[in-house]
Amino acid sequence: MVLTVCPNTALDRILFIDEWIAGTPMRTDRIVDCVGGKGLNSAVVLKHLQVKTTALGFFAGSIGKELIDILNDYKISTIPVWVDGTTRIAHVIADKKRDIHSHVIAGRLEVNPQHRKAFIDQFDNLLTKTKFIIFAGSIPKSTTPDLYADLVAKAKAKNIPTLVDAQHEIMAEAIKAKPDIVKMNWEEFNWTFDQRSTTIEELIEESEQFYMERNLTNLVITMSKEGILAITQEGTYLAKAPLQKPVNAAGAGDAVSSTLAVKLNEGESWEVALQYASAVSAAAVLTERTGDVWMEDVNRIQPHVVVKKIN
Repeated sequence: MVLTVCPNTALDRILFIDEWIAGTPMRTDRIVDCVGGKGLNSAVVLKHLQVKTTALGFFAGSIGKELIDILNDYKISTIPVWVDGTTRIAHVIADKKRDIHSHVIAGRLEVNPQHRKAFIDQFDNLLTKTKFIIFAGSIPKSTTPDLYADLVAKAKAKNIPTLVDAQHEIMAEAIKAKPDIVKMNWEEFNWTFDQRSTTIEELIEESEQFYMERNLTNLVITMSKEGILAITQEGTYLAKAPLQKPVNAAGAGDAVSSTLAVKLNEGESWEVALQYASAVSAAAVLTERTGDVWMEDVNRIQPHVVVKKIN
């Protein structure tokens, strides 16, 4: 079982419009409610990959109940820790003319020390049946940013591999616990660790130096249309799938997390895992709902993914 940990859950409400024009009335003829929050997105992808998964998260209010209903529709085993406030709702404005997706987020979870303890207790209970753990997304501001670091340490004590996908202080704290995979997108890497790369060549140089300085095990940086950069114990790789015309680009990075967890846990090499992750990520942008992946798209795209070992 792959455990997905998503402290800051969200419901995505996607509004498809022809074109965003500020200051003018705009109409939508298509609204789709779906799972949001990085860890939950990864759980949806895992379900499409036919991998058993359990999702652990904080939930609150009526939006939290709506989100649980969506997860139940997927038949995803969910362990909710109910807190105060409300689960976030992310209004995703999908501009079809320019293939641009903008997010307007409302709501906030309020987590007190008792809620946090309940969350950690549930996590401890799940460790005996877990083969890999994905920690993904932000952490509610009402709790401390070292939550992932504490949980990664618990997983390492049980020899369970971990992937952390986060940013800012949350990631800075998490890497101190030495997760097996540190994952961010290019923009997050730059602003979290005060990097300056604007070209892939600069990113490779800066990320390899960062990898060595922080003594990381594996570092994965997603680069949107430019593909995936992975600095691993097997070498440095660039993986790129053919460009797709996106329907909803949200969740493409979370598809990478899910697929790497599955393939690496199966004992595949980084090269093989990256090829499949690239195909799944590219397929994820072709669906309306965040996290949905159709396997016929994956199978069509995978033979055309290029993975290069550059160092």
